[in-house]
Amino acid sequence: MSGGDNGLMPKISRRNTVFGTSVGLGLLLFGEQSAAGNQVEEPMIDSVRTALSSAVSNSAPPIPEFVDTESRLKYLRWLGENSQRLYKRMPVLDTRKEFLQTVWYESRRAGLDITLVMGLIQVESNFRKHAVSKAGACGFMQVMPFWMRLIGDGDISKLFHMQTNLRFGCVILRHYLDREKGDLFMALGRYNGSRGRPEYPNAVFAAQSLWEIR
Repeated sequence: MSGGDNGLMPKISRRNTVFGTSVGLGLLLFGEQSAAGNQVEEPMIDSVRTALSSAVSNSAPPIPEFVDTESRLKYLRWLGENSQRLYKRMPVLDTRKEFLQTVWYESRRAGLDITLVMGLIQVESNFRKHAVSKAGACGFMQVMPFWMRLIGDGDISKLFHMQTNLRFGCVILRHYLDREKGDLFMALGRYNGSRGRPEYPNAVFAAQSLWEIR
């Protein structure tokens, strides 16, 4: 399965992508160092806050559903190949399976490319569940604690729960992508608190390519 083959990939602009092989390798090293997210708290109208709160409130278990056998087989191939790739980072099979299943579910739920979310997690936390940045961002997708106050129940500790963290991260990225009218480059910069700068988006794009099934 390629990055855009999940059936829910929005039409987005991916401008200013990686500037060649040497830069791409450097950005991957940057990603391995876990460039922690530092989203900036911004004023939010009540309707947006309500919509985002609703988007993160359903805690249904991430059980994949498929419309046909072909879709199921694509998922199983994606799961198997990426489970092997994650082995060194997550040596316990059940943990890898739960993580990948949740990424699949939450990415599709938010209408995001699954490989994009995998690349973002690699850059943000290098797949460390309990990662905490200097700015206080938490978990796999390095969600800033203020989001729990804005659209959650205020319990920051929940950001270390796998599905909660991935749910918040995907909903927030979707929110930024909508705000940037589909411009993924700008949305990723906003997610990282570096809007308009190329380093972070390019690091995510470079990492994203590693999770594509060829």
